[in-house]
Amino acid sequence: MNRRKFLGAIGAAGLTITGAGKVLAGEKPVMGAAVKDIEGLPDSYAVLFDSNICIGCRQCEMGCNQENQLPEPDVDFHDPRIFEQIRRTDWKTYTLINQYDDEAPGLGWLYRKTQCMHCLEPACAHSCFVKAFHKRRDGAVVYDRKVCVGCRYCMMACPFNIPAYEYHIALDPLVTKCTFCEHRLLEGREPACVEICPVRAMEFGTRTEMLNLARRRILDNPDMYVDHIYGEHEMGGTNWLYLSPVPFPEIGMRMDLGTDPAGNYTSGALGGVPIITAFWPVLLVGAYAIARRKDKVAKEERDQYVSRMIAQAGPEVGRKLAERLSKTQELDQAAIEEEVRKALAEAAAKTESEEAH
Repeated sequence: MNRRKFLGAIGAAGLTITGAGKVLAGEKPVMGAAVKDIEGLPDSYAVLFDSNICIGCRQCEMGCNQENQLPEPDVDFHDPRIFEQIRRTDWKTYTLINQYDDEAPGLGWLYRKTQCMHCLEPACAHSCFVKAFHKRRDGAVVYDRKVCVGCRYCMMACPFNIPAYEYHIALDPLVTKCTFCEHRLLEGREPACVEICPVRAMEFGTRTEMLNLARRRILDNPDMYVDHIYGEHEMGGTNWLYLSPVPFPEIGMRMDLGTDPAGNYTSGALGGVPIITAFWPVLLVGAYAIARRKDKVAKEERDQYVSRMIAQAGPEVGRKLAERLSKTQELDQAAIEEEVRKALAEAAAKTESEEAH
């Protein structure tokens, strides 16, 4: 069902859209958007990315591209010119590597992978009033295209600037982002980007395991790492975790997000959503009825005009004109007059020919 049909159906039915989020593959959402009842989802899956290890080969980008059957990239996966600018994810790029020039002696270039952070309490889910996003118990934040209405509140809410939009698609654009390879998680397999990494810059396991691994690396090599695990507490915690040899802002990561989950910021702003949701169908019914009435009136006026022109043209010309106009329902008044002119001209030419013989 495309977005137009969705709006029409919900308006005609006059139903509310609460609880519209679809459950994927039998996986139950965790209390809609939030996970306040499950402390940190310790058994959910997580990935630990180590900026000390990443070599910027972009194999993770290629693996993601192939796994999700995305379009070919604008720049080949092996072309280093891609690092000339800092990129962000878009509709055909769910994950990417950016390069950062560090001034510390011996470090040289540093690389950082970007994708959806799969927050424990995702801002995208909290901001979506039709529940097109929900957090799964295995850690993935997933998107249901069938209920999305294209409001793009998720894009505005995400503190990591991740969700993208298919602006190039006119009729039924979607929001796109990393899915955490949720189809692979269901099978107990690690995400494609993790599996393909040749240097194991990413490790995959439960969130508890990845936090413990990160702490061990910091303790064992204090000179190699900043004493901080990015994603352990940021925005209430995420299922993607990061280690870095330099302060995180130097590899493009925000440190101004605090530790409060997104729900603490959106609960007040979205307090009126239940009211909006209750009246949303009424507004849709009105808009739907107005649109249908406008189309009906336009069709009636067109039909009346065509009938009048056919009657004025005479039986022979009218018959030809009716045949022409029956082939399309999209003619406006100017086009109809043009068809009348052509029919009259043909009739006059035929009369002249008959008289000449």
